[in-house]
Amino acid sequence: MTSMTGARIRSERLWNTLMRMAEIGATPRGGCNRQALTQEDRVGRNLFTTWAVEAGCAVSVDEIGNVFAVRAGTEQQTEPVLVGSHLDTQATGGRFDGVYGVLAGLEVVRCLNEHAITTRRSIEIVSWTNEEGCRFAPAMLGSGVVAGTYDLEFAYSRVDKAGIRLGDALSCLGYKGSVPARRRRLKAAFEVHIEQGPILETVSKTIGAVTGIQGAYWLDVILEGVAAHAGPTPMEMRRDPWRAGAPIIEKAFALAAKYAPDARATIGDVKALPGARNTVPERVVLSVDLRHPDHATLEAMVAAFRASVASIAAACGIASKVEPVWYMPPTKFDPHLIDLIAEAAQELGYSWQRMVSGAGHDSLHVAQFAPTAMIFVPCAGGLSHNEAETASAEDLAAGANVLLHAVIAAANE
Repeated sequence: MTSMTGARIRSERLWNTLMRMAEIGATPRGGCNRQALTQEDRVGRNLFTTWAVEAGCAVSVDEIGNVFAVRAGTEQQTEPVLVGSHLDTQATGGRFDGVYGVLAGLEVVRCLNEHAITTRRSIEIVSWTNEEGCRFAPAMLGSGVVAGTYDLEFAYSRVDKAGIRLGDALSCLGYKGSVPARRRRLKAAFEVHIEQGPILETVSKTIGAVTGIQGAYWLDVILEGVAAHAGPTPMEMRRDPWRAGAPIIEKAFALAAKYAPDARATIGDVKALPGARNTVPERVVLSVDLRHPDHATLEAMVAAFRASVASIAAACGIASKVEPVWYMPPTKFDPHLIDLIAEAAQELGYSWQRMVSGAGHDSLHVAQFAPTAMIFVPCAGGLSHNEAETASAEDLAAGANVLLHAVIAAANE
């Protein structure tokens, strides 16, 4: 970074903006329920649009409902710098996940305006549609359509639990835009976000310069045995799928230990059928989530896990199969942008470290077609997707200041 302006964002204004947005969909326990394409989401989008226009931005909406607010640069024919995240929340979400990245981008523009700082390249704030995947699955649909991961008609056809199509919800809210939802050239894309984990807080660091996103495999392990009465059937005569299920779970955790510290293994859901207390189940289904930031390592983990399921089940006389559910490829961010973030943190006097994101973000899709990087700040106790999610005003301001200076540097290159 060749030069640093003395500009700093206004911490109190950023906090007040976040708290005003948090009123939309506020829950009794202090969180937010502003699910994608609900009336609460419409109110939130409208408020952000109003603020962006007041900050001098030109606002547009694309075919999948992504909202873009543009602060024009002096050379508008050059590739712009994109900043942002999402405004939608989980049903029992917090006040900062996603929304912080959008409103920090707005604060960057407000700060540039106050200090009369011009940039060579235009700066665009984006609010992506349906990042959470809470109402419409899969997650990250808005950025996924732009990246080409999902077809537009596929996205429109997604339905919620009430049978409402995403495309119809977009139209109902007035946010099915006319701008083509497709890839375009960007100079850089930045997303600032609460960490959603405990690492920064544990090591007492303020800024995470995110180098990439862990890859993830979601697998369903299906184990078939024979249902039997819990009382009359001797243990040695049972074909109980749990005989295989228990060591398979242990094998998943052993793989995470083998490939520590970056590997993750989670058994997030378990079903035993028929599900009666006094019946040996005939089927057990384990939902397994395996993660690692390195592609080769993740593939090795999955291969080893599949082999273990087959061998353990066979030894127990249990039929087995492993069905793939979802795959999120490991994503590496742009080294130059990571350096801009690290240099900004260093020069601003914030403690920082390089780190990998364990959760998926819209930046995963954006990185497929543009140089991309993320900035993390701590969240208390690592809590997120939780109404108790919180972060300090000081840390949020620090992340926004790093974003400001990284954006200035990229926008003037």
